[in-house]
Amino acid sequence: MSPNPKVLVTGSSGHLGKALMLTLSDYGYTPIGIDIKPAPQTTHVGSIADPEFVSSIFSTLHPNLSYVIHTATLHKPHICSHSKSEFIATNITGTLNLLEASVSHSGIKTFVFISTTSAFGGSLTTAPGLPAVWIDESVTPKPKNIYGVTKVAAEDVCELVNKKHGLPVVVLRTSRFFPEGDDDEERRGSMGDENLKVLELGYRRVDVEDVVGACVKAMERGPELKQGRGWGRYIISAPTIFRKEEGVLEGLDRDAGGEYSRAVAGAKEVFEQRGWKFLQRVDRVYDSDLARRELGWEAKYTFERAVQMVKEGKEWRSELTGRVGKLGYHDVDTGVYTIREEGK
Repeated sequence: MSPNPKVLVTGSSGHLGKALMLTLSDYGYTPIGIDIKPAPQTTHVGSIADPEFVSSIFSTLHPNLSYVIHTATLHKPHICSHSKSEFIATNITGTLNLLEASVSHSGIKTFVFISTTSAFGGSLTTAPGLPAVWIDESVTPKPKNIYGVTKVAAEDVCELVNKKHGLPVVVLRTSRFFPEGDDDEERRGSMGDENLKVLELGYRRVDVEDVVGACVKAMERGPELKQGRGWGRYIISAPTIFRKEEGVLEGLDRDAGGEYSRAVAGAKEVFEQRGWKFLQRVDRVYDSDLARRELGWEAKYTFERAVQMVKEGKEWRSELTGRVGKLGYHDVDTGVYTIREEGK
């Protein structure tokens, strides 16, 4: 392999794309960024839904690419501002364009597709009075909106291309790492933003620096996965502090604060000193252990570490989180999550 192999990063103007563009060189790679929106770190501006643009990247502009990390997508906040056909064009057709170009370009060693835990949809939540749901790779997705539907479909296209053409593909279903406030108004108003985000590290959040680390591990390990078949699908979330055992999932439904206190010694005292609250109820737990075992990925930014940093009065998030910043999802901001005007 040539020194500093080139990595195509799609969605380079977004949160994860920017994080990758800022840090891949530290891992010994040369990132090439494409996005439909210009940004200082984006190398080429164009749409992945345009097959001619995608083809030009692989065949003319950068014929010596070694890896693809595909982060470009329409997200959940776009549901009310973009049509279903736009979701299909970007999330499914765009992914297919990139996969086909990767197959034609024989130098691609691994294609990493960034998916989402939102793909689990209806499998994620339970009604009050029922135990929290343990979410691992064995759980069947039940998407409940066009975002989830198109991400699951794109995952299936990835698997199809892997089976037919042998292109190593790794799907990473990432939990939330966005810096904006929660998209649920009730949760957003229930406690301070830092308070809620630290709590989420215990069961449904991951730091963007750890997602970058997972992408690098996926690139490097991709070809050897599944006995050389080059296929894998993993949840990427900070390691949960909870255990899948009798009483814990029921306890998360009845008294989540009690389960947090039992899981991490000293957490209750740190929260009390800070004037922070615990969640009353947790409805799901993401288990990312398979990524640790098969990819060799280790998350640095855990709930336990965050509690210790808060105790010491230090920043609990990665420096990279600050460097990436809040980028938003729409050109004109009208709130936490901009929506289309009624009737448009």
